[in-house]
Amino acid sequence: MLFIQSAYAQDAAAPAGGGMIQLVLMVGLFAIIWFLMIRPQQKRMKEHKKMVEALAKGDEVITGGGLMGRVIALDGQAIDLEIAKNTVVRLQRNFVTQVLPKGSLKGALTSEVAEASEE
Repeated sequence: MLFIQSAYAQDAAAPAGGGMIQLVLMVGLFAIIWFLMIRPQQKRMKEHKKMVEALAKGDEVITGGGLMGRVIALDGQAIDLEIAKNTVVRLQRNFVTQVLPKGSLKGALTSEVAEASEE
């Protein structure tokens, strides 16, 4: 015990606003994270939702699994997608990742199913 000295708390020498500076830095860091990460993700989600709601018969789309095809029927939560001649797949609307410009598939999917759905 002879070599251990007593530890005393510091006096008023510490800056009084130290806690306030830390709070401002934490709020600033959160704001930076919000504008660089969270906000752009919310914007992309909103755009995807708008795109999915705007799907219509005849649209040419790409799905999350990489399938390319033409929408031939729609209902509340699903679409019927013609991916090859006389090959129709039923998918949830949310799996559509991109709507292609008209004519991207170059008419290779023309079948009786697609022709009947256009009428």
